[in-house]
Amino acid sequence: MISTLSFNALLLFTSPSAIAQELPVGCGSLWSQGRFGPYDYRSSGYIPETTYRSHKALLYIVEHHHFTPEVEALIRGKTNTTPGGDIAYTLHAFPNHHRALIAMVALSEKEKTPKPIGSNYNVECWFSRAIAWRPGDSMVRMIYANFLVKAKRINEAEQQLNVAVEQAGNNAFTHNNIGLIFFDMKNYEKALIHAHKAYELGLRMPTLPDKLKSVGKWTEPVATVPVESAANPQQSASKPPITSEK
Repeated sequence: MISTLSFNALLLFTSPSAIAQELPVGCGSLWSQGRFGPYDYRSSGYIPETTYRSHKALLYIVEHHHFTPEVEALIRGKTNTTPGGDIAYTLHAFPNHHRALIAMVALSEKEKTPKPIGSNYNVECWFSRAIAWRPGDSMVRMIYANFLVKAKRINEAEQQLNVAVEQAGNNAFTHNNIGLIFFDMKNYEKALIHAHKAYELGLRMPTLPDKLKSVGKWTEPVATVPVESAANPQQSASKPPITSEK
């Protein structure tokens, strides 16, 4: 149970930009007395002063007791026969838990219902809660966009991707993933833009280029020489390309 002191500390130490936005009707509240959380799934977004526990410890508590490998694979629940309740608990504690969001979508598809058994809310609400909790989490935007693409809600998916693009900065993996979703939307022009951007940032993963080649939409990126590299080519050559995510 979260103490009043911890709850107040959470409000005190969380920056205004990270404070939850208003939720749609029917999607509950992010803060509920007696519930564990909410916490940021990303360790970079966690503020230790709120509970005096490490991010790793908080995540372990939830994943060990609720979001087990069997739950994530939708094989069985940990605290019930079906996994929906345990996935829901995980998303109450960590609203932007990326893998739990993906699991909730998969469970919805498996049960052929927008509100899986054991879930407090429908899938749309879980995404609304995640975005309200941490609007700057680009991974949530991409997971939601992928969900919207499958639902053939292309315009809404593009809106989420546009936000993710603004948040991507110079993260090569984010640009690559955005490009893959644009490819699934058959927006090959934007998929190519992000494939080139990822390449420019040093990523050499072949998946997106190969997909674009398969539909005849791939073009090699134009080689550019940064001013710094031109001034010191030997130093530039010593920097290896990015080949995999650490």
